[in-house]
Amino acid sequence: MLKWFIVQQWKEATRSPMWQKNLILNIIIGFFLLLMILYLLALGLFINLILNEVYPEGEHVKIFNGFLLYYFFVDLLMRFLMQGLPKLSIESYLHLPIKKNRIVHYIVGKTMLGVFNFLPLLVLIPVAVKLVASQAGSAAGWSWMIALLALILANNFLATYLKRQLGSKPLVVAVYGLAIIALFVLDHFNLLLLSGLSSAFFGLFIEHPVYLVIPVLWMIVAYQLHFHFLKKRLYPEEIQVKKDRKLDRISDIRYLRSLGIIGSIIALEMKLYWRNKRTRTIIYMLPVFLLYGLFFYSNPEYKNATGFLIFVGIFMSGGMMLNYANYAFGYESGYFDALLTKSINFRKYIRVKYLIAVMISSICFVLTIPYVFLDSKYLFINFVTYLYNIGILSIILLYMATFNKRRMDLTRGAAFNYQGISGLNWLAMLPTFLMPVLIYWPFSANGLPNTGLMFIGILGLIGLVFNRSLVGLITKNFYAHKYKMADGFRQK
Repeated sequence: MLKWFIVQQWKEATRSPMWQKNLILNIIIGFFLLLMILYLLALGLFINLILNEVYPEGEHVKIFNGFLLYYFFVDLLMRFLMQGLPKLSIESYLHLPIKKNRIVHYIVGKTMLGVFNFLPLLVLIPVAVKLVASQAGSAAGWSWMIALLALILANNFLATYLKRQLGSKPLVVAVYGLAIIALFVLDHFNLLLLSGLSSAFFGLFIEHPVYLVIPVLWMIVAYQLHFHFLKKRLYPEEIQVKKDRKLDRISDIRYLRSLGIIGSIIALEMKLYWRNKRTRTIIYMLPVFLLYGLFFYSNPEYKNATGFLIFVGIFMSGGMMLNYANYAFGYESGYFDALLTKSINFRKYIRVKYLIAVMISSICFVLTIPYVFLDSKYLFINFVTYLYNIGILSIILLYMATFNKRRMDLTRGAAFNYQGISGLNWLAMLPTFLMPVLIYWPFSANGLPNTGLMFIGILGLIGLVFNRSLVGLITKNFYAHKYKMADGFRQK
């Protein structure tokens, strides 16, 4: 039965019209994956030499174990953001004499073949042989390796389960995410040392192999969570009923209804983002944008590197906005022709897109205010870069978006997916990285760093003051290119 499922899916993939179109891209991705495999394998083979160089006096097994808990938390986050959900066209099998459990077991079991499950083994297997087994014996090495393999698979099942839960019970995912963030915050302020806890926990599997039952049971629990979640939602009519109940919750927001046509357009944009896989994946990445500054603001080496911290501030309050404004029309490529047939005031339509970009950046800025507890300077940097984002960058991105002619498939995830993205989209990102730094550099070179930051903020304020005129320029360019855009969006 397993072989039959695999053959069926292989035929479905190779007979798809997208197979040839994505072949070159898959070859390129495969090349970079091969490079990553070689790097990880080299890291595993030379891990003892690396640890000897960095920690010449330390106990290398304990030191390595101290990093593992951090790794598994980050691994879960990366899987949640980037790992695709297993798919199967179940409608073709439900009328056949195949047990329901077999279909679900196959769907869940497919995730075990993901690349995230194999890459860590390139490092962990050499560590188990060269460090753990050589110091504590082969039995301890096997116990440690099996425990880590069970935890890797548990992360695999848990990430896909949480990703599916996000559509029906987002509060469950939010609570889990906040718990992980709380652990990292406690560790950062030395209230809870995760490294010591990690070293002690993973040391149990070396000293007392009987504790191997803990990760194995956790793997089984994670598998069963995903299995039963899918089993309850296997039939299409069950899924459709749940979708129909939640379909128009956004339209019921009273405040949006009070805004008239502007509120209606905002509601439509919110629905587009939340209902499609590609745009929804970007929403999941919000914590990554917000926590980006924690890696640099908490590091004393970057305290005086204001030029670099400008980029960090722009990324935190503008990363989500960039993903929205840069593809503002590409996301609507599937029904762009229908928009052109309607009697829409496109000036107001584009202005709403600008207001949404401002709203996204504003929410992100408010969420970054707690960085003031690290240093008031960081709040100042975040504020001036926020003004730059909403006054200058949002306008530039929307203007460049009117040149976009690449159709975008929203049913596919965003991670490692470059379909619908052209060189123009990458070119539009240059202002994000270069303009503010180029503006700041002359002031900094003349000993006026704060004046440089203020000038960046003033430019943003000027953009805000003249936003209606600037939106008018975007609208004019939209009218000049709308038929070229429509023709490009029709190309599948």
